Amino acid sequence: MLAIFNKTIAHPPQELHSPVSFRRSAKKPDLPEEILKDFLSSHSDNAFSMSFNNAAVLAYVRHDKAYSLHSQRLFCGYDEIYCVFLGSLNNLCSLIRQYGLSKNTNEAMLVIEAYRTLRDRGPYPADQVIKELDGSFAFVVFDRKDGTVFAALSSDGGVKLHWGIAEDDSVVISDDLEVIKTSCGKSFAPFPTGCMFHSEGGLMSFEHPMNKVKAMPRVDSEGIMCGANFKVDVLSRNTTMPRVGSEANWAAWNSC
Repeated sequence: MLAIFNKTIAHPPQELHSPVSFRRSAKKPDLPEEILKDFLSSHSDNAFSMSFNNAAVLAYVRHDKAYSLHSQRLFCGYDEIYCVFLGSLNNLCSLIRQYGLSKNTNEAMLVIEAYRTLRDRGPYPADQVIKELDGSFAFVVFDRKDGTVFAALSSDGGVKLHWGIAEDDSVVISDDLEVIKTSCGKSFAPFPTGCMFHSEGGLMSFEHPMNKVKAMPRVDSEGIMCGANFKVDVLSRNTTMPRVGSEANWAAWNSC
C-alpha cells in the first residue's frame, strides 16, 4: 500500500523531518511522482493506483489468490471518500449490524461508514469509534470533498505501517518499509501502534486518548538522526477529550 498527500492537505508532525535531510551531503528524498513510479514498477502485475490532481495518490497491490485475512488488502470508494485497508477485523459482522450495513460489506467499506459517522452525524469521540475495531489492521482514508486525511494502526502490531516526508514535503504512508527508506531519505519513522492521525487534528492515541503522544529522537545504526518515533507520554494528560461531528470539527482534536 502507498499513500502520498500534498503538504497543503496533510500536516504531519514536524519531528518526522530528519535534520540530516537539510544537509547537502544527505541523500535527498524522492518526489511523489518518482515514488509512485517506482512502487508501480516493482508491482507491475497487480498494482493499482488513483491520483487526485496534485492533492493525493492512493495505490495498493492486490493480494494473491491464496492469502490469509492477516495479509488482506482492500480498496474502495464511496461518496468521494476513499479507503485503503490492510488486515482484518474480528468483529466485522457485529459492526455491520451496528452501522446497519449490508452483509457483504467488507472492512474498507465499514471504515468509510465509520468515518462518515464521525464527520457528519453528531459528536462522537474519534478514539471510541476506532477502539471498537477489533483486529489487526491499518487504514488510510482520503476525503476528497473535505481534502482531509485520516489514518490509523491497530495496537497489536500485527500490521506494520510507516510514514515519511518526500522531497516536496508531501507525506508518504506505506506498509512497505523499503519503499519508505528509499523514498524519504532519513525523514521517516514507524507509524505508532494504537494511534490515529487526522490532517487537521494531528496524531493521537486511541488506546490512551487522555495521554499526549510525544516525539522521541531516533538514531539509526550509522548514528544519523532520523525522523522521530512517537510514543504515548504517560506523564502528560490531555485536559479535555476532543469530539468530532456536527457540533465540533476535527480541528478540536488539536486543541487539547
